[in-house]
Amino acid sequence: MAPDSAEPARFSSQPLYLHIADGDRIASFGDQIQTPDPSGWPGYADHIAAARHATGSRHAVTTGRATVAGQRCILVAFDFSFLGGSVGVAEGARIADAFSVAVIERVPVVTIAATGGSRMQEGTNSLVQMQVMAAAIAAARRAGVPHIAVAADPTTGGIWSSLVASADLLIGVPGARVSFSGSRTRPGDADPAAEQYLAEGQWAHGSLDVLAAAAELRGIVATAVRLLSPRSRDGHLHRAPVPDWPDAGRTQSRLAAEPPGAWAQVQAARNSARVRADRWLDRYFDETVQIRGDRCGGLDSGVRCGFGSHRGDTIGYAAQTGTRVTAAGFRTATRLISLAGRLGLPVLTLIDTPGAAAAPADEAAGVGPAIAELLVAIAGSQVPITSVVIGEGVSGGALALASPDNLWIAEGAYLAVTAPELAAAILKLSDTDVPAVAGLLRLTPDDLLTRGIVRGIIRAGADEPSC
Repeated sequence: MAPDSAEPARFSSQPLYLHIADGDRIASFGDQIQTPDPSGWPGYADHIAAARHATGSRHAVTTGRATVAGQRCILVAFDFSFLGGSVGVAEGARIADAFSVAVIERVPVVTIAATGGSRMQEGTNSLVQMQVMAAAIAAARRAGVPHIAVAADPTTGGIWSSLVASADLLIGVPGARVSFSGSRTRPGDADPAAEQYLAEGQWAHGSLDVLAAAAELRGIVATAVRLLSPRSRDGHLHRAPVPDWPDAGRTQSRLAAEPPGAWAQVQAARNSARVRADRWLDRYFDETVQIRGDRCGGLDSGVRCGFGSHRGDTIGYAAQTGTRVTAAGFRTATRLISLAGRLGLPVLTLIDTPGAAAAPADEAAGVGPAIAELLVAIAGSQVPITSVVIGEGVSGGALALASPDNLWIAEGAYLAVTAPELAAAILKLSDTDVPAVAGLLRLTPDDLLTRGIVRGIIRAGADEPSC
């Protein structure tokens, strides 16, 4: 989500985490960790003492147990007023310990960042904390423990490019400086106000999942913790239920009692007034949190991914919205499938695309390899995947999102090796042959069911899908 207007990145003069944790409280641990002086930096001990006196904290990072809207988590909380929220050996140790505690207690880690990066006074000892944190994050991933991070102002340097940017769900605050390069390490001719150095730019290019005003953070973080927490799962994998028609029980346009011809089926699927993915998702899920962007600088607004609650169960979703899918869209879906697998959550995919994007820029962006990786990710997934063709299902751009063993189709949809017009062109037939080619492609729901390609058909107004 994106707020209607930019707001200051700071909530108040207090550290942001105090406005997210319930009661502004955190039951801290790790205060006993000592701050070394590995480089013998002149006056460093005095700087630490002054920072402790000014902030009342032992380190630039406070770690502890907290709740957010009643949801348990381990909090990793930065205070920028403590030496710029910089991370040294002590902070690295606290962060690594926090992830270890989260694994033991099976609760998510929530990082609220406000940091300039590594601490210069500790030299290379500070730099290698990136590896210390990475190891802790890797262990949490193996254990299925999610990491949710908020990038507040500023979030820069090695902490952005290790701890924060590796989060499973990443939230940015409008106006926050979020970038690998800090304000004093950029090229001299770089515009300090460039969008690329701000949360808005990171969101626009798919590196942030959510852009939200500070006042909204508690609710968003609480939803994410509730949906993704290991404690919310019962340890048993269930298939995502097959969704019913979004407008079941309502007056709506229906297909003719007799199945339409193949070309009429294609035209119905292309009807701009038909039900799209947004309505399927809105009916299916009670609440959602989105996974947005491929974390490689790419974003496809025609692919919606995230996690939602369905009758009390958390289910991942990846949905096409009727547009051509770009490499970024396929990579975002792969990211969702991989994350759901790591968290042990089933997935629902909704297929609706006239095909993969095919412009020169799309080939340069690697649309072919992106489709290949998604096909392999779904084929190799260790969690159940349920797929429904809800509109157009054209070629590999559609099949890339399809479960190989649990594929369904809505009655107004079709699935074909390619669009009938393109099939005719490939076979050097005329435009007048297109309707006949559509029939020969055997693309209707009944054709697909008879041939064993889909498991069943979802019909408007039906109490349950037909098989």
